[in-house]
Amino acid sequence: MKTQTSPIQTKIIDGKAHAARVTEEIREKVSLFQQHHQTTPGLAVILVGNDPASEVYVRNKAIQTHKAGMRSFMHMLPASTSEAHLLTLVERLNNDPEIHGILVQLPLPEGINPTTIIQGIAPHKDVDGLHATNAGKLALNLPGGIIPCTPLGCLLLLQSEIESMRGLHAVVVGASNLVGKPMAQLLLQQGCTVSIAHIDTRNPAEIAQQGDILVVATGNKELVRRHWIKPGATIIDVGITRIPTEDGKTRLVGDVTFEEALGVAGRITPVPGGVGPMTIACLLRNTLTAAELQLDTKD
Repeated sequence: MKTQTSPIQTKIIDGKAHAARVTEEIREKVSLFQQHHQTTPGLAVILVGNDPASEVYVRNKAIQTHKAGMRSFMHMLPASTSEAHLLTLVERLNNDPEIHGILVQLPLPEGINPTTIIQGIAPHKDVDGLHATNAGKLALNLPGGIIPCTPLGCLLLLQSEIESMRGLHAVVVGASNLVGKPMAQLLLQQGCTVSIAHIDTRNPAEIAQQGDILVVATGNKELVRRHWIKPGATIIDVGITRIPTEDGKTRLVGDVTFEEALGVAGRITPVPGGVGPMTIACLLRNTLTAAELQLDTKD
């Protein structure tokens, strides 16, 4: 006779609450930084084109930057901006002592190579953590680097929920430079056994099923179904896609089919309200880190 197992009470990880705590910690540290250095950390955000979603995201970043007590410098450029012009602006910001962090909002219009622009940002001002120097320091676990915002936010959420990740099997679905690869590096540093599934992986569901921790960052809406999930796993859903609803409106969904994960996963981040707020909070944290790296070197 089969024993019927009771469904798991899945905990919803409140990214907004965690982000609020991180932002408050940053605000307090910014105040101490100002007292010590007599200057305020400054973040320059560059938006090229008029993508509505990017415009909303950039405005939100500016609001949160001010809330944390830092200065925000917005550069809104037309879609017709050339790569050469954008590189000139980046170089000017690299040499501006009032600017401690530079962020170029992606995606960029056609005709501008994002890799060229990212590598043009001074590594110590690269608050997205995507410059080759910062990626190398993360891979080698060297000090003085800047960690990409979204993976850092994911790590902080995991650390708030799991006392020790040492020995756990972590599966990362997605192998992008922005999330998947740096996330795997961070999990390795926590002592996890790490597997990465990507677009060419055969039977990704079988690999995902092994994950005590499952981080999904593919941009493929509701890719992960119930049978992908190990009972009790902690799921960090990085994806966010806007889909139409029957009433003619839209709603946001993640890379994990949320309703199917409930009752199987031990913990899960919602979309929205999970990783997104932590990404912005970690952008603020990285801006302060960048300012400390630059100013402490001069002391």
